[in-house]
Amino acid sequence: MATRPSKSSKSSEARELTLTERARRSQLIEVTVELVADRGYADASLAGIAERAGITKAAVLYHFESKAALVRAAHEHVLAQLVAHVVAAIEAADADQAPAAYIRAMIGHLREHPRHTRMITEAMTNGEGVYDPAERWRPLADLLGAATRAVETKTDLERRTLAIIIGGAIDAIVSEQLADPDYDTAAAADQLVDLVYADRPA
Repeated sequence: MATRPSKSSKSSEARELTLTERARRSQLIEVTVELVADRGYADASLAGIAERAGITKAAVLYHFESKAALVRAAHEHVLAQLVAHVVAAIEAADADQAPAAYIRAMIGHLREHPRHTRMITEAMTNGEGVYDPAERWRPLADLLGAATRAVETKTDLERRTLAIIIGGAIDAIVSEQLADPDYDTAAAADQLVDLVYADRPA
């Protein structure tokens, strides 16, 4: 997934932010994640964000030029945390187990941070996140290609298709847990891994 940088982010690059400004921006991003996850995009107003942060609406607009810019920054923030978690898990695994690490880390992180899942969904649904499908499937397809013992007979097209299928399964598992908090996504991740490795040579 990818997002376009906000105009406020671009303008802030012209000068170094102070420690206080960085702290305030971080606070506003966290508050936005909470509010969008709890109330939805439409009901997460700048006034509501300001109230939860304990500052004025004008103070929010000092740091972010609009609600859209703030939501994009929040979206980028949660995606960065998700990517960092998944990358760390992949780097800790050997090549053959990297696809399994990807699946478990992706599902595990979103299980532990359900507000992040809602933030991503709300931002994408409301046009505040630019989505390039290839950015989702290509890294996983590359992992599948490197996991030769698991998918050594698969062509590039087959690896791409498998990556798309896995991505869809991950999304469905995560969505199911949002609808039913008792749904065991850790067990679901293990079952998905078993399916991916089902044709693995002995």
